[in-house]
Amino acid sequence: MPPVAPRSGDAIFANVERVNAELFTLTYGAIVRQLLTDLEEVEEVNKQLDQMGYNIGIRLIDEFLAKSNVSRCNDFKETTDVIAKVGFKMFLGVTASVTNWDADGTCCSIVLEDNPLVDFVELPDNCQGLYYCNILSGVIRGALDMVSMKTEVTWLRDVLRGDDLFELQVKLLKHVPEEYPYKDDE
Repeated sequence: MPPVAPRSGDAIFANVERVNAELFTLTYGAIVRQLLTDLEEVEEVNKQLDQMGYNIGIRLIDEFLAKSNVSRCNDFKETTDVIAKVGFKMFLGVTASVTNWDADGTCCSIVLEDNPLVDFVELPDNCQGLYYCNILSGVIRGALDMVSMKTEVTWLRDVLRGDDLFELQVKLLKHVPEEYPYKDDE
């Protein structure tokens, strides 16, 4: 039997990353299932997933800013573009696109054609009101909150509900001026 050649570092890294993604997907599914058991009401599960995502988003923004080498965004359009192209790639391994801007430039859609959170997922009939990936809307809202943008993030389309892709609507409610805890003249 010929000796087995060692795999390259890239192949090992890709394999570990695939296993981590699958583990994350299964763990997330277990969390959603437990919430459905504990809370019983699908709307309450949607709220809890959004809140969990929000809490993750307010912490994740620091890691994103530290590791992404992204410079300061000038406006809401640039910020959502960075979320779609850099943030989703960094944390979920997928690229999203930004579409459907309103005339004011304060509302748009983030479209995901692929979503690793829904691998192995099929919603039962009693969960048709569930936004299974609602944690993502909370993450976006939390991260934007930390960069002084109050937003409302809602699902417009969901593959688990029979749509052809995943679409989140991100609406800028208010741009909060940054406040510093000290004055420059002190």
